[in-house]
Amino acid sequence: MSRSVAANRYALALFEVTREQGKLDPVQGDMRELRKVFRESADLRALLGSPKISGSKKKEMLKGLFAGADILTVNLLQVLVDAQRISEAADVADEFIEMANESAGIAEAKVYSTRPLTEEEQRELSTVFAGKVGKQSLRIDNIVDPSLIGGVRIRIGNRIYDNSLKTKLDHLKRDLVNA
Repeated sequence: MSRSVAANRYALALFEVTREQGKLDPVQGDMRELRKVFRESADLRALLGSPKISGSKKKEMLKGLFAGADILTVNLLQVLVDAQRISEAADVADEFIEMANESAGIAEAKVYSTRPLTEEEQRELSTVFAGKVGKQSLRIDNIVDPSLIGGVRIRIGNRIYDNSLKTKLDHLKRDLVNA
């Protein structure tokens, strides 16, 4: 995903401050929530992008919306409003999460399975696949996809490990047709 240089700079500044203050984990949690809110709410994006609403009103709204967030998160949002870059909030969050993960040796992984995985299964997948991508562990987002029939499909960055029964059957069908 292509992100702006400004989003990277804001994320880097936030990352350095949170690391200095020992608030990396809580702010990373805030950034995950912020990213979700900004990506899923077109109404919020439209409201914050409106030139009819003053900067101070936007700041008040954001302060109320993120009342439970760390003060550094709230301050970042206010700086983005002042700089007229609030539209890049989700990209800043993405960059920050990437930096925090990199510093902790963690990779984000989407694991598609036919049923929800147990904590033990997630730990085992993390142990096996983290080494394959040069990380210490994986942060797993388990997505239930019954169409897989069985097995799992794992996406880590741009790598896909597909051990699903559906894919195996598709390969077998292709081989039989070509034979």
